[in-house]
Amino acid sequence: VTNAQLETLSDALMGMADEIPGIESITAGTNNSPEGKSQGYAYGFIVRFTDEAARDAYLPHPFHRQVAGEHIRPLVEDVLVFDYSA
Repeated sequence: VTNAQLETLSDALMGMADEIPGIESITAGTNNSPEGKSQGYAYGFIVRFTDEAARDAYLPHPFHRQVAGEHIRPLVEDVLVFDYSA
């Protein structure tokens, strides 16, 4: 994955906050952990939602599906999804 591809992906991810209701924030970046426990994952992002209902509405949202289809799936072999409430 090139830096240009990661920049395009990051821009697309950040654009979801403007297009999908209920997103509070999105952060993204490359792994910089010295622990060596990334299990091959080099890039990650966190999407914070106002509540679980907003998260549930995000999943089938057309813009989310567009970003996933055009910018995420072409670059990855696998994903890890972890949801929690705080």
